[in-house]
Amino acid sequence: MKTLWVLIILLPMSFFAQEDLLDEIDTDSVSHSYTSAAFKGLKIVNFESTKLVAKKEFTLVVAHRFGSVKNGFDTFFGLDDAVTRLNFIYGISDGFNIGVSRSSYQKIYEGSLKYRLLRQEDNGFPFTLVGFNSILINTALDEDNLPKLEFKHRLGYTVQMLISRKMSEKLSLEFAPTFFHDNYVMINDQDNSQFALGFGGRYKLGKRWSLNADYGWHLNRASDSPFRNPLSIGIDLETGGHVFQMHFTNAQPMNTNTFLGQSTGDWSEGDIYFGFNLSRVF
Repeated sequence: MKTLWVLIILLPMSFFAQEDLLDEIDTDSVSHSYTSAAFKGLKIVNFESTKLVAKKEFTLVVAHRFGSVKNGFDTFFGLDDAVTRLNFIYGISDGFNIGVSRSSYQKIYEGSLKYRLLRQEDNGFPFTLVGFNSILINTALDEDNLPKLEFKHRLGYTVQMLISRKMSEKLSLEFAPTFFHDNYVMINDQDNSQFALGFGGRYKLGKRWSLNADYGWHLNRASDSPFRNPLSIGIDLETGGHVFQMHFTNAQPMNTNTFLGQSTGDWSEGDIYFGFNLSRVF
């Protein structure tokens, strides 16, 4: 069974279509009948968007989540409890990306593949369809507290389909059915294999500004789990070669498995985290 999951992660479906990052201006222009710029950032907030890095381009994404603002001056509104993730992404082609990241949350290392299957056309196919697969290693698990711990228990997997549509010049929406599996879960009653539905969107406020939001609906969370569905709201600012995303979220972890499966914040109690994603193209 484990071999099957590895094959799912490492052997993505075929992909096609080409797209130049420099041509992705925020207009209704269509290149070769394809609609462009549904999203400007590689992330909506927490969820992956259907945007990919262009061929032979290298992008660094620095993601940061401060601690909960609920603690006030005791932690300087979360400044003392920050979490950082560095994600390095390279475009093998315009429709196929590879990524490697490291997060300070649980000292997680992750490898990922992101690949385009179909693109929205001006007068044709109505959606853009992108696959996202990843495998992660949780290096923070402690053998002293888990005497039966083996390397396989540190592994987690994600299989995700990203379906977006640019509804108009200003509005883009995305739907993200997600399967993720953790070989080790903290809650005894929680299934290792978990399912979620992601929803997200972007609304342009100006030439370089947009309002973004996404939400993850966990479908088989254990009844005694303390974790919550992630809801995130933020602003995108495009400045030349990079996109700066500022947001509030109830999810401090940033890998798909962790923000869907281990978000602890509660918007109704003011237990939220300020953060940002900064993308820089080289």
